[in-house]
Amino acid sequence: MSLDYENDGVFHEKLIEEVLSQYPGKAAKRRKNHLSVATGGEDGSETGEVLSECDVKSNIKSIPGVMTIRGCAYAGSKGVVWGPIKDMVHISHGPVGCGHYSWSQRRNYYVGTTGIDTFVTMQFTSDFQEKDIVFGGDKKLEKIIDELEVLFPLNNGITIQSECPIGLIGDDIEAVSRKKAKEHETKIVPVRCEGFRGVSQSLGHHIANDSIRDWVFDEANADFEPGPCDVNVVGDYNIGGDAWATRILLEEVGLRVVGNWSGDATLAEVERAPKAKLNLIHCYRSMNYICRHMEEKYGIPWMEYNFFGPSQIEASLRKIAEHFGPAIVDKTEAVIAKYRPLVDAVIDKYRPRLEGKTVMLYVGGLRPRHVITAYEDLGMVIVGTGYEFAHNDDYQRTGHYVKKGTLIYDDVTGYELEKFIERIRPDLVGSGIKEKYPVQKLGIPFRQMHSWDYSGPYHGYDGFAIFARDMDLAINSPIWDLYEAPWKKNAMKPDAVAAE
Repeated sequence: MSLDYENDGVFHEKLIEEVLSQYPGKAAKRRKNHLSVATGGEDGSETGEVLSECDVKSNIKSIPGVMTIRGCAYAGSKGVVWGPIKDMVHISHGPVGCGHYSWSQRRNYYVGTTGIDTFVTMQFTSDFQEKDIVFGGDKKLEKIIDELEVLFPLNNGITIQSECPIGLIGDDIEAVSRKKAKEHETKIVPVRCEGFRGVSQSLGHHIANDSIRDWVFDEANADFEPGPCDVNVVGDYNIGGDAWATRILLEEVGLRVVGNWSGDATLAEVERAPKAKLNLIHCYRSMNYICRHMEEKYGIPWMEYNFFGPSQIEASLRKIAEHFGPAIVDKTEAVIAKYRPLVDAVIDKYRPRLEGKTVMLYVGGLRPRHVITAYEDLGMVIVGTGYEFAHNDDYQRTGHYVKKGTLIYDDVTGYELEKFIERIRPDLVGSGIKEKYPVQKLGIPFRQMHSWDYSGPYHGYDGFAIFARDMDLAINSPIWDLYEAPWKKNAMKPDAVAAE
């Protein structure tokens, strides 16, 4: 793949036209607004580099009948925001299918004894049957809550994650929650996250945030004494230990992480969040709503941070330190200097093996932009990126990361993604599990960038070393030399045979 961004942009524009030509007219017209090429924007960086704009339509319904890779509102609430809170029991209220699908899918690492005081990897469902659809499930839900309080007395609360039938038949989960919370003297949070709500899992994030606002905040937490350097880490789900890596760095520079949610979080951490001095948001798409609420109601400022790759780690640490003053700034510079030899060693080892390698990304909330500079720290080039459920502001933020000429795709269909990969032939694709095996069958290396392909963490300096190793293993594995059948690879050309 050429690194001539202007020519690449022209190629990508023609590629979009080629892909759209295979659709019926109406479908092509609709999909055209979701596919674009990044164009040069106004200068907005400290280095004078021209930023790119990503002008695509997003956050609207997918075309019926076209394979999409989105999740639903239930997935956004149960699978992302509430599910990783470890000391609460999360009931999937509805048929068994949704709960089973969301069972232990994400690698939200946590500390605790499963089934005793932590419940992340356990599955609780009301297992709706036909009679429940006809007669309602309120009484069944009450019985489940009673049983949970007997079986798991050390749980610190319960959430009710409603599936599609609950909204259709009108179960009053709020009334049940109030009744049982009073009866058992515990926290019970109803979440109206029926899968049919909205166009993707993004609305599920918003609904979950609203339930935190309405059912958790403003609770007394008399045992907690706030400090001057308290921060909440918001929107880090501890995939493969990412939140732990983040906590290590923040505590090294002198801050106190009082809430690390949702990954490895407790209910108490969420309850005391309004007492912190700063909210640090990692996944903007899933948690910006609650951060904005805390800013408006409690006066807590918030800022985004990015701990993927050394260049963004340093920039984020310095930005955070400025908020707390000279003492934290000095500690931050010392921490950056401490890890620089590690960074130099990783880059010296892996950059020669990865320099110039091209990458296409297609993931969820933040990674299509946050991981870009981590690849660039290794000399790699992002030639295409896109989101499953982004909003317009996500694409505007992406413009601060991508170069002019980068292919941009929103809610890409299975057909579009396959054709883009076939024609561009990147050296690596980073996407989800549904895309992994078709891409590898095309003879192209792949990394599962939703859950780090069972590796990680990727956050922080030590995480960067793991990230670099994994990308090298994917691209430079000797398996790709065996992809072509030997009798095809070594066969003599017809002209040579005729000459003999």
